[in-house]
Amino acid sequence: MARQKRSFFERITGTISVADDDDLYEDEIIPEVTSRRESENWIEEEEEGELPVDVYQTPNDIIIKTMVAGVKPDDLHISITREMITIKGGRETDRSLADEDYFQRELYWGSFSRTILLPAEIETEEAEAEEKHGLLTIKLPKIDKDKTAKLKVKSV
Repeated sequence: MARQKRSFFERITGTISVADDDDLYEDEIIPEVTSRRESENWIEEEEEGELPVDVYQTPNDIIIKTMVAGVKPDDLHISITREMITIKGGRETDRSLADEDYFQRELYWGSFSRTILLPAEIETEEAEAEEKHGLLTIKLPKIDKDKTAKLKVKSV
């Protein structure tokens, strides 16, 4: 079976198309599970979107960049430890429009989060975050493990 070229969205998110997904799992549908799901009252929870990020380093810092256009800075929640950072937030959709009024719908609306394991330990107290024109830039200073300090001994 010849594989079609993946769409831009499929390439950046690592997903596969619905048509390909159906082909992969066509033989694996279990009728008992399907009928049980239909008979039970399943409640679907809204999934969080995963925030796409760029992470790179300079000699002294780890830099994280991500697009948060449409999100107020007060609605962003960033928590950091020496080894990890979590960015959470959400974009509110225009609820006055009905689904059938849309011709095209590609923007992500709703809550999102991203947790990143850092490649080096950082100084959490010196971290900085800045949002400009929808681009969030987080600067995380690396811990200088080669830094030495002299300790003076006091006589008691």
